[in-house]
Amino acid sequence: MGVVLRNLQKVVPLRRARLRKDVDTLRHILGIHKFDLGIVCVDNNRIQQINNIYRKKNVPTDVLSFPFYEDLRPGKLPSPLHRDELNLGDIFLGVEFVMKQCKEEALDLHGTLTVVTAHGICHLLGYRHETEEEWTEMLQREHYILSEYNRLTGRHLEPLMKRCSQDR
Repeated sequence: MGVVLRNLQKVVPLRRARLRKDVDTLRHILGIHKFDLGIVCVDNNRIQQINNIYRKKNVPTDVLSFPFYEDLRPGKLPSPLHRDELNLGDIFLGVEFVMKQCKEEALDLHGTLTVVTAHGICHLLGYRHETEEEWTEMLQREHYILSEYNRLTGRHLEPLMKRCSQDR
C-alpha cells in the first residue's frame, strides 16, 4: 500500500521526496504501512475554503484530516474486510500557513510539516482533542510517535502544542 502525495500549491517550495520519506517513517512507527494514505499540500486560499466548508471556520489552518473510518477508537487500527478498505483517509496540509508559523517561530519547514502530518495521521486513527482528556491522550500519542521518529532519524521534533490548543 502506499502514500499519494500531491503538491497543489505554488507558494512555498516543497521537497516532496523528503516529506514522503518522513511520512513513510511515521507509517512504519505506527504500523500502518499496509494502509493507503493521501496527503495533499495546499495554499492558504484552498485550506481556508476546505476549513470553511467542513468545519465552518473561515480561516486558513495547518492541517485538516478526513478519515476513511470515522468511528475508530483512538489507538485501534481498522480491521478492513476487503482490499479496497485498506485506506486511512486524506490529510490536507496548509503549507503556506505552516511556512508562516515557521518564520514566526524560527522553525524548520520540513520538520514542522512532519509534525503536522503526524498530528493529521493521529486524527485518521481516531484521536481527537475536543476535551482536555482527549487532548492529553492525543498529545501523549504524538510525543510517542515523534520520540520514535527522533530515535530512528536523529532529529529533534516535538508536537506543536500551541497549534493544537488553538484548534480546539
